[in-house]
Amino acid sequence: MEPFLAIGEILKEKGQRVICAFPEQFRNIAEESNLEFASLGTKFIDMLDSDDGKAAMGGSGSGFKKIMANIRLAKNSTEINKELINKQYELIETQNPDRILYNGKAIYPIIWGLKNKGKNILVCPMPYMHYVKGHTHVAFNSNFGDFFNKLTFSLVRFGMIMTVKISLRWLKFKEKISRKQIKNKYLSNKAIYTVSPSLFSRPDYWKENLNVVGYHERNKTANWESDKALTDFIERHNKILFITFGSMINPEPDKKTKIILDILERNQIPAIINTAAGGFVKPDKFDAELIHFVSQIPYDWIFPKIYGVIHHGGSGTTHLALKYGCATMIIPHIIDQFVWNKIIYKMGVGPKGIKIGKITTKNLEPKILELANNSSFKKKAEQVAIQMGEEDFREELYNSIVE
Repeated sequence: MEPFLAIGEILKEKGQRVICAFPEQFRNIAEESNLEFASLGTKFIDMLDSDDGKAAMGGSGSGFKKIMANIRLAKNSTEINKELINKQYELIETQNPDRILYNGKAIYPIIWGLKNKGKNILVCPMPYMHYVKGHTHVAFNSNFGDFFNKLTFSLVRFGMIMTVKISLRWLKFKEKISRKQIKNKYLSNKAIYTVSPSLFSRPDYWKENLNVVGYHERNKTANWESDKALTDFIERHNKILFITFGSMINPEPDKKTKIILDILERNQIPAIINTAAGGFVKPDKFDAELIHFVSQIPYDWIFPKIYGVIHHGGSGTTHLALKYGCATMIIPHIIDQFVWNKIIYKMGVGPKGIKIGKITTKNLEPKILELANNSSFKKKAEQVAIQMGEEDFREELYNSIVE
């Protein structure tokens, strides 16, 4: 949601009316930005918060367990997806917008775009959703060679086309729309990558409808103040790690927390741990002089005050950590987070992380020590921060939407 909120604030400042259509669980963050909110219901996020959702989103356990969890999710998601597509349809047909900016998970905007050429814009907060040499589609996270790399993009496109066709049946559209029409629309559709070119530069062979328009963030500190305990903790330490899994969940938060705490306390590394959506939990006993727990905190407030960040690898968190010059390590859970893990490692701003389901004290401890003690990570991150600080794509972003 964050990239859309940042764009929404820019559009509103320019005098545009903006409506955010999100799952109900994210109503508060839209209203914090003083943007209109339209609910897409609670069921999609509830499904991700279920035991099967947690198992599928990077939990530990056998591969069979994850496969079965994904099968059950696919089975149970049909009615949820029907409800989502109908809510999108009702909202869009009622409001008759001039433009729709949509996430790749939203399907009705693609259908709407078939009759409203140039008015629906895909927002990509992650790289490799369109073909880039040497890479598969972001969902595959690999490099299989040029032929098979291109094939992954074709497979994703085919899946999207079939999803659109199924959605048309759910909506009982009488007009016949062919696969070719959907494919042509997909290939010509405008897409904006809300990614810093310091992290992912636009290939010169891309068509004009694909643009990289920089990273944008909303002001999250407007209605937030630090408490004295947090301020005192920061003042007592000069080299703090901030650890968060953001909105990511896992089936064993107690175990993950214990692994992290054991490493930090044994090596006397001061840290702030963000419990956020439940990826970590605050235990009854821990070294409060060394560790401080928070439940919600604006990253743009805390990141300038700390040394390094260990996080799940979401696009927004990755950008913010580097924008404020933090040495970075990613513990990826799903999809693009594995890509960001590779990117930050290749950039030299931190060690390559371990996926959430594989972390142990034995394999994670040397990584955390490397992050905390290798000064080259911090220096490189500060260099990237200078580059990102010189970027200003607000006007380009706005013009790419309204023109």
